[in-house]
Amino acid sequence: MEKRRRIGAYGIAHDEQGRLLLVRSSAKSNFPGVWFLPGGGLEHGEDPAEAVVREFREETGLTARIAGLREVTSDLVEFPWRGVLLHHDRIIYDMTVTGGDLTVEADGTSDLPAWIEPSRLGSLDLIPFAARTLGLDATGPASGQRPAQPDEAGETGPNGRHLGGGRKVSRFGAYGVVTDPAGRVLLSLIAENYPGAGKWHLPGGGTDFGETPAIGLVREIYEESGQVGEVTELLRVNSAHNPAAMGPEGEPYDWYTVRAVFRVEVPEPTVPSVTEAVGGSTAQARWFTPAELDGIPLTESAHRELRHIS
Repeated sequence: MEKRRRIGAYGIAHDEQGRLLLVRSSAKSNFPGVWFLPGGGLEHGEDPAEAVVREFREETGLTARIAGLREVTSDLVEFPWRGVLLHHDRIIYDMTVTGGDLTVEADGTSDLPAWIEPSRLGSLDLIPFAARTLGLDATGPASGQRPAQPDEAGETGPNGRHLGGGRKVSRFGAYGVVTDPAGRVLLSLIAENYPGAGKWHLPGGGTDFGETPAIGLVREIYEESGQVGEVTELLRVNSAHNPAAMGPEGEPYDWYTVRAVFRVEVPEPTVPSVTEAVGGSTAQARWFTPAELDGIPLTESAHRELRHIS
């Protein structure tokens, strides 16, 4: 079965009566008649925060702003009629509706936006990820249900390559602001022939197929430094788009990455040691005191996340 990946952004919004905004899947979706949170796949290079606002407007006719970041999660969905196992990385925001009127999406994968009373949620056929997010039963629709017109928009291949062809590459990664009980910060030095070579970066990297972001981050921290971390908090989600990036093989890529940044604690720190295979993106790892951070070359994202520490 072919493995593919997709990154999506979704929103949770309530009105003044406490009703939840949901959207029903149309006959053009993978699971017609199933209800889900407004949202959908990110376009290549699109910032997740912009994507969820766009999806709200397209699927519901409502304008909205982000009120907060709820969670970052992932799940697997099997499409046996296509021979595809799809890994979804999902970014879920809390949203505040600011205007507009409920409007059906024109010729899209949804056919009905509606405000739903909390008492009705348990009787609706909810897509499993939405049910889990809302604390409800997540049995959901049968994965073998065949849609009239499968929607493949936004999917990527197993290595992150966009299915539209060319050299567009997308990746979902998890990174950590990693500290120990003494207040030191763990950083990884980017190896030669990788973007940002010679700079210190937040530990982390691309999640593997089937991994949740938190589990992938703990694995990456161990591979890059030998440290056993505990994820304690989701800090933010950001993205970067470099249409002229150069890969380790010397080939140019239209590189797009979405990063979830977590706070991580290492209760029993040791001397860092790279455990990943030779030829990886990490040259070495090291603990730094806050005072030492001002004297080392940092990647832009590391500097942004650590400036409140130094």
